[in-house]
Amino acid sequence: MPHKASIRHGGGLMAATKAYPHAPLPWLDLSTGINPVPWCGPRADIDGLNRLPDPCRLIALEAEAARVFGASTEQVCAVSGAETAIRLLPLILGPVTVDIVEPTYGAHQESWRASSMAPNAIGPDQIFASRADVLVIVNPNNPDGRLFDKDTLEQLARQRSRMGQWLIVDESFIECAPEASVAGLDIDQLIVLRSFGKFYGLAGLRLGFMIASPVLKARLRALTGDWPVSAEAIVMGHAAYADTAWRETTRLRLNTDAEGLDEVLWNSGFEPLGGTCLFRLVRSDDAREWFSHLCDQGILTRPFDYAPDWLRFGV
Repeated sequence: MPHKASIRHGGGLMAATKAYPHAPLPWLDLSTGINPVPWCGPRADIDGLNRLPDPCRLIALEAEAARVFGASTEQVCAVSGAETAIRLLPLILGPVTVDIVEPTYGAHQESWRASSMAPNAIGPDQIFASRADVLVIVNPNNPDGRLFDKDTLEQLARQRSRMGQWLIVDESFIECAPEASVAGLDIDQLIVLRSFGKFYGLAGLRLGFMIASPVLKARLRALTGDWPVSAEAIVMGHAAYADTAWRETTRLRLNTDAEGLDEVLWNSGFEPLGGTCLFRLVRSDDAREWFSHLCDQGILTRPFDYAPDWLRFGV
């Protein structure tokens, strides 16, 4: 049976090895949408690790990230993973009414509920009809890869801003569709979240960003403190974002690998439902049996408690 960690987020490899002790080693973890070929480059030296992270280096990291995002440095706030911003935004914006375009990444629902605000689930065809104080959209969506184009989201953000309503766009997988990013738009009540670790294959580094107004950036920084990310994250994040050639080559490789995975899944009898260049979602009446069978072979995938006929495969 699927273990709790795999149903909540993917990952949880240690739990899987305990549940399936006779599976061959090493395991192949396909349960997350993380680039399996990470960026490699400079790391923090021992002197940097011996001191508190330098605020000037943090500003330089945010400036380099802003250049890649097409935003201004004053709008970009580094955090220890996009997940941190997801969990803290209810404290910054609440109490408010919230609509979330579902199904999507479950942490968005969890974070608002943890702050005693009950979010409402809406469909992707209802975004312009939403009258909630906050509307949350994951783009590209996790787990099905649904994608709103940039023009649609810009129109939505401007409409909501005129009405004094927030739009949160979680772009954790946007490197798979960079043309759809709205991170560079200067709209008062638009908030964009970006992940570093997924595309760069360094999820354990814990680095992400919020792109929003300087006022909102100041509120988030007040909650995360003077050292929101590690010296290692500052050094590696700055160098990786400056590596344009790696980014372009990696995007091409991931697209090719995703196409190859599609062929394998199709030939295995799965029905494709969508995805990005970092993961694929499929349907099967025997999804739970497939999950257990693959675990027996040392291959971890991502099942879903709300859709027992779904499986997600990392590329």
